[in-house]
Amino acid sequence: MSSKSFLIKPLAAAALLAVAGASQASITVYTSQAAFNAATTAQGVDTFTGFSITGSTPSPITRSAGPYGYTGSVTTTSFFGAGTTANPWLSTNTATDAITFNGFTGGVSAVGGNFFGSDISGLFAAGDITLTATDASGSVTQTIVGATTTSFVGFVSTGLMTSLVVSSVQPAAGFLWPTVDNLTLAQAGVVPEPGSYALMFAGLGFLGFMARRRRA
Repeated sequence: MSSKSFLIKPLAAAALLAVAGASQASITVYTSQAAFNAATTAQGVDTFTGFSITGSTPSPITRSAGPYGYTGSVTTTSFFGAGTTANPWLSTNTATDAITFNGFTGGVSAVGGNFFGSDISGLFAAGDITLTATDASGSVTQTIVGATTTSFVGFVSTGLMTSLVVSSVQPAAGFLWPTVDNLTLAQAGVVPEPGSYALMFAGLGFLGFMARRRRA
């Protein structure tokens, strides 16, 4: 095989990868809050301050996290505040309900937070929590096994985030309520603009041309 083939193939592969990356959105999952923060900008956090922990709250709710807005809804009934007055958590009134966050405003391309379970009294309870994040490219599901109040998962899309669904895996005995704290909305870090791709393709073409000239 000629040296020309060895050079052109990597260049073509790089170009194809660039086209694939630009063609549709994709979601990256982070299980470290530090890594999520490093991959995003302009984070806004809803700590659920002021959310009632003494009774149910009709669904849906409209809230904000920093500069972003969102809608929260449950599958069948209503929300229920868990945690304490000093540190309220968002939970459901029915254990088998799922919480859906959507209707994002302000250009949300990343969403994360602390996800765990609570008991009938609204206190922390150990268990597994399932998260499904969706953007224009499709959905990604992540299950937190043995979630605690500090368990963090974040999803970062190269496009706009459409929704995040939070549900609990019901234990063999008893019930587990899906619970959320510190819901974080953000924007993905800087990605190449279309003009940058054009410059990259031009550069790849120039390198190929120069390689051919040197062998002529």
